[in-house]
Amino acid sequence: MEGKLGRLLMAGRGQAQVTPRARTNQLLYQMELLLATPVRDDEHQDAHRRACEEGALALFGLALDALLRDVSEHAHLVEHDWHTMLVGDRYPDIAEVRRLRELANDRDSWLGRLISYLDALESDGGASQGTSVGPPGVIAVGGRRDLRQDLRDCLTMAKAEIATLRQTSEEW
Repeated sequence: MEGKLGRLLMAGRGQAQVTPRARTNQLLYQMELLLATPVRDDEHQDAHRRACEEGALALFGLALDALLRDVSEHAHLVEHDWHTMLVGDRYPDIAEVRRLRELANDRDSWLGRLISYLDALESDGGASQGTSVGPPGVIAVGGRRDLRQDLRDCLTMAKAEIATLRQTSEEW
């Protein structure tokens, strides 16, 4: 195959390439679907709940990487890993990344909570416990923090922030 279409098909192994914006949206939608999955009432209930919560959380982490590619496309960066760009010492001086770093450093923000959960997900204990708990330092009213609901809340706030970040990015 010749031309741009051929390159796109070859690069995507037979599939047209997806833009970072579309990939971000796709991952957030898949996350929403997992969070909306009802938990069965049987002997596997706890494992099923944990699988949905941690699966949704993993998708949120992938969406965060895609979002960073989306809002920093104009800078032609090589690295878009959220660890590097949001919590690392070396990061690009881009307005959208600076805004996300501010949110990441605020443990009460949606992104601060998300990063705490992602760190827990990568630990031996995982993010979804036998009884859901919040990120370290968060006190749950009633003794229990609902990870599923907190992820929904983070997603709602993230969508509003994403719209703002995309608008700023497009102005460049």
